Order: sequence, then C-alpha cells, then structure tokens
Amino acid sequence: MGAATPVSVNQDDPLGHGRLMRLATYASTAVAALLIAVKLAAWAATGSVSLLSTLIDSTLDLGASALNLMAVRHALQPADHDHRFGHGKAEALAGLGQATFVAGSGGLLLIEAAGRLMRPEPVSHGEWGIAVMVFSILATVALVMFQRHVVRRTGSTAISADSLHYAGDVAINASVIVSLTLSMTTGWSAADPIFAIGIGGWLLVNAWQIMLGSLDTLMDKELPNTDRERIRAITQSHPEVLSFHDLRTRTSGRQGFIQLHLELPAELTLANAHRIADEVEHAILAEFPNFEVIIHQDPAGVAEPQAVLD
Repeated sequence: MGAATPVSVNQDDPLGHGRLMRLATYASTAVAALLIAVKLAAWAATGSVSLLSTLIDSTLDLGASALNLMAVRHALQPADHDHRFGHGKAEALAGLGQATFVAGSGGLLLIEAAGRLMRPEPVSHGEWGIAVMVFSILATVALVMFQRHVVRRTGSTAISADSLHYAGDVAINASVIVSLTLSMTTGWSAADPIFAIGIGGWLLVNAWQIMLGSLDTLMDKELPNTDRERIRAITQSHPEVLSFHDLRTRTSGRQGFIQLHLELPAELTLANAHRIADEVEHAILAEFPNFEVIIHQDPAGVAEPQAVLD
C-alpha cells in the first residue's frame, strides 16, 4: 500500500480570518457592556420585570462574550507539539459555556417573571424603557450584521453561537417594547411578566440550539451530505481513480479535516500513485480551502476491512 500523503493548509492566515474573529469578540464584549449600563439605568427608573429580563440577559451576554474572546484567542493558536490538530475545538467548548450562560438567564427570568405574574406591579416611566430598547435594538442589529459577515468569511463556531443569541436579543428587546407599551396604554400589569416568561422560553430554545451545534463539533459530526457529495464528485472525476472508500470528515473551529482511501491500479509505481493522490488532494482543497486533506492509496482488488460506511 502507498504511504498517506497529507496536505497542510497555510497557517499564516493570508485572508485575515483571525483578525476578523478577534474583532468580532471585541465588538460583542463592548456592546454587551454598553447595553448593561443603559439597561441598568432604565430598569432602576421603570421597575419593569421584562426590562430586568433583558438586563439579566445582557449581563450574561457579557460573561459569554468574555469567554468567547478567550476561547477564540486560544483557538487561533497554531498547532503545536501537544495539539497536532490545532486548538479549534476551544470554540465549541466556548459554545457550551455560552449555552450554560443563556440557559441560566432563561431559568432565572422564568422564576422572576412567575413571581411577578402572581403579584403584578405597575410600570413607571415606561417611555424611558422604550427608548433604551430602541437603542439596544439598533446596537444589537449592527453587531449581528458584523458577526454574520465574520461567520461567512471564517466559519467560526464560537462567533456563530454568539451571533445566534444576539439575534435572539433583537426579538427580546422588541417584545419588551410591546409589553411596556401595553402596560402604559392599557394598564394591563400582567403584560410585563407574561412577555418576560416568553422571553425566558426563547432563551432556553437558543441555549439548546447553541449546545447542539457545539456538541456536533466536539463529537466530530460529519459534514452535511451536500459537502460529502461534492468531495465524492471531485474524487471520482479524476480519470485514473478507479474508486475510493472510507471518506471521513470533521471540523474543529475554522479548520476542517477530510480523509479517504483511493483505489488505484495495482501496477502503478509509487511515484504515479503519489502524483494522483496529490492531484485529487489539490482538487479538493480548491473547493474546501480551510481543510486538511489526507489520502491513503490502495491497490485495486486487494480486500481490506472498511472502517466506516459511506
């Protein structure tokens, strides 16, 4: 059997992905800190439990964003002697931490809102709370747009998780505006805790989605079938490849890994087998530039146990 031929990706980050990811973590931390300050002042003035819910959420957002900042900084470190596949899974660990923060905020909010629902209290200075929510929506939308740009460029798991719960914050802030408006215009005191309960449920759903995405990375989930089909098509398009098997894929942060076995004519020289493997690898890398590709060459007709199902 021929020797495995690895192709490594460029570790110099020529596309500036690392810089973009760092900027995204700095931006989310700064926005969370700013929103805490303005929401704290508004809550003190209004006493609104739904506004308190967004204050709790922003406080935990700050913790999650700070965790994200540290995780991304660690994930961007190049592979070393003890971590040959790099540090990309630090992003998924940060995602689990974020899920814990978000779930905790949702649970605390549900408890507080349930108590307020049994003992409704009027909301004062609701217009101040509405003004703060409008400001929060504008700041959060700007942050989410930037984060999604970064995710499109880098595929970062941690930034994607951060963007998901900040996108949820936009809906949360909008619902607070509705609850404050109802409380002020109709005198319906129960509107405030009812909307807060809905927000708590939303946070728990977001936490679940973030957790699932992080676990997929930590458990080495395969790429989507559409990507696997692209890899199959690229491999089979080489005129000298008879077949292939044991295609395996996974991701670790912004780094991905593709492994497969090529079946080649048994009479080929080692040099020709190596050449064909290189050509297939480079064709795959043209479509998946942030991946490391490892190909093993097998002589056709030699039976061997297949490790995975294709």
